[in-house]
Amino acid sequence: MSLTQIDKVAALVVIDLQKGIVGLPSAHPGSEIVGRAARLARAFREKGLPVILVNVAGRAPGRTEVQFNAALPPDWAELVSELDRQPSDYAVTKLNVGAFYGTSLEMILRRHGATQIVLAGIATGSGVETTARAAYDRGFNVVTVVDAMTDRDADTHRHSVEKVFPRIGETATTEEVLRLCGDAGRHART
Repeated sequence: MSLTQIDKVAALVVIDLQKGIVGLPSAHPGSEIVGRAARLARAFREKGLPVILVNVAGRAPGRTEVQFNAALPPDWAELVSELDRQPSDYAVTKLNVGAFYGTSLEMILRRHGATQIVLAGIATGSGVETTARAAYDRGFNVVTVVDAMTDRDADTHRHSVEKVFPRIGETATTEEVLRLCGDAGRHART
């Protein structure tokens, strides 16, 4: 892993840890991903750093070869309770794969003076990767927390972690980020 520092104003951006996504089959147990993201959120809150919880409530128009299930339960877009959303957190709802296009994410980051985003969530090869690429394009230092994300497909996850993320930022584990945040939340269970 190559994380060198947590910037003075870093923001945690958690992608799509919501009821309709966390329980789907994935390369790594969703409960572990949620647990690590929750630890990161606690640490960022304790440091007074922005926590931005992103959910998806639809999808972009356009033809795809993969069909999407239109019969979703009414609460599928709700964030999982384990994230313990706080009044100081920001909620961003997206209708596309990435969290920047058509949302207030960039405005939130700029108003806080954030220079770095730390990313976690589901799915590694879609929502997380698309958001990471857009953040890099916008000049943010990007950190992907590779053990706090997963994908439905293990090969897609591995490709993003090994080939894509090192080209657009730094990669780290939850423990490395927590250590650089001053060990906040370090002793909580995964």
